[in-house]
Amino acid sequence: MALLPSSLDPAGGSAQARAWAWTRDWAECALNLAFPWAESTAAEPVRIERPFCEQCGYPYPALEGHGSTFVCDHCLEKKWYFQWARSGYRTEGQVLDAIIGFKYRDEYYQQGRLVQWLTDHHARPGEWHALVPVPLYHRRRRERGFNQAHEMARGLASRRKIPVLDCLYRYREKVSQTKLERNARWENMSGAFQMKRGFDVRGRNLLVIDDVFTTGATVNACAQALAQAGAGQLAVLTVARS
Repeated sequence: MALLPSSLDPAGGSAQARAWAWTRDWAECALNLAFPWAESTAAEPVRIERPFCEQCGYPYPALEGHGSTFVCDHCLEKKWYFQWARSGYRTEGQVLDAIIGFKYRDEYYQQGRLVQWLTDHHARPGEWHALVPVPLYHRRRRERGFNQAHEMARGLASRRKIPVLDCLYRYREKVSQTKLERNARWENMSGAFQMKRGFDVRGRNLLVIDDVFTTGATVNACAQALAQAGAGQLAVLTVARS
């Protein structure tokens, strides 16, 4: 089973784009009917609540009741190109199971669940001109058949009426981030993304979309490319936080 083509932005104005969007929406409805969310034995989703770091969104439940905002030590040591990052849930239990299933086990019906979790945490739609999904290297995208960040951004775009701006590409293939330690992840992502030709993001407020925030190296590299192209406000939204 393969996903329908997702390169056409449903917010586009052409008749062809609208036709693809209509077909895709109906196909997703059919998938959800044919493969409803299965009962999971994994733990219930753990929602991230304050207190958390104002920069990276990492939760610090031990500080509950202190009442003041803060930036964690890890963030103070790094140069960030986005204003803030927020994640809805911890990367565990049903959330982790849905992410792995969608990306690696051909459980395409999990997209609806991930988009719902992403939408639940996106409460400020009016601030953003567009959503920018984190791109995959072209070989990996061919192997997987889709880019999970783009599919989630497309779902959020449909619900929040914000266009998807697929303006970044992964300049060169890197070692998978999942195989690297924290510091090595930052080095691995240096210069990994560039702007595609023909896109003008100057002054535009952009929300970078991905499935999981771990060290922040990947989304920060994306934000760096956007900032260097003249983008306005930049922030990050993911389903889960490791």
